[in-house]
Amino acid sequence: MEWIWGLAGSLLIAGAAYWRGSLSVSGLISAIILGTLMFVFGSLAWFGTLIAFFISSSVLSKLKHQRKAAAESGYAKGGRRDAGQVAANGGLGLVLCIGNAIWPDPVWWVLFVGVMATVTADTWATEIGGMSSSEPRSILNGKRVPAGTSGGISTIGVLASVVGGAFIGCLSGWFSTIGDMDYEIVATPVLIIFGALSGLLGSLADSWLGATWQVMYQCTVCGKTIEKEVHCGQNAKQIRGFRFMTNDRVNALSSLVGGVVCYVLWLVSAQL
Repeated sequence: MEWIWGLAGSLLIAGAAYWRGSLSVSGLISAIILGTLMFVFGSLAWFGTLIAFFISSSVLSKLKHQRKAAAESGYAKGGRRDAGQVAANGGLGLVLCIGNAIWPDPVWWVLFVGVMATVTADTWATEIGGMSSSEPRSILNGKRVPAGTSGGISTIGVLASVVGGAFIGCLSGWFSTIGDMDYEIVATPVLIIFGALSGLLGSLADSWLGATWQVMYQCTVCGKTIEKEVHCGQNAKQIRGFRFMTNDRVNALSSLVGGVVCYVLWLVSAQL
């Protein structure tokens, strides 16, 4: 029955997102697979936390889309999430979920909360920060950079990352109390703090990686610094970063950072 319920729920939610233009065809297929497996190997807590991220991020991506269009023109991916983005945001969470199914231990859940808090915080920071009326500043030197620049952060974006992480901490705590988990990690108010801090630090790690390791190109036609290899119909020139370190891999790596931060916070709290 888990397969049926998981597939039905994933089809409904991912199908609605595809219809609203938040997912591409590959993203739709990947989201259905990811959601189904999360439900089968996890529980309401795992599946619900994933869906909370997905729905909230999809809604935010549609807010003031025209205002963000200019910034998104240089992104490697557009507003419709593809299979790579779905895997980058939910793949590690699924691995942790399956790990818990094979070898049940609270550590898996702690890491999962940090991972999901980070991907939520980073997405909220990008979507809400992209609506800021002022230019962001580089996380490396504090200088103003054009909207959409990898490594650029803004006050409203940082605040959004804190709220996004706290949102996941709150819902994951609530889901864990009504689900069928065999253990309660910490009280929900503490988990909110864990989510906010791990989401913030994971999101900042994403910005730092975006400004240093992520591959970036310069359009040979308009001169704009971009994340994708082709712009204005021409091949762009690589100007920094590692070619293998795409935006999706930066997202996945930063989510791991957020998971580790949440784990460290949990260890510290256990000693108090």
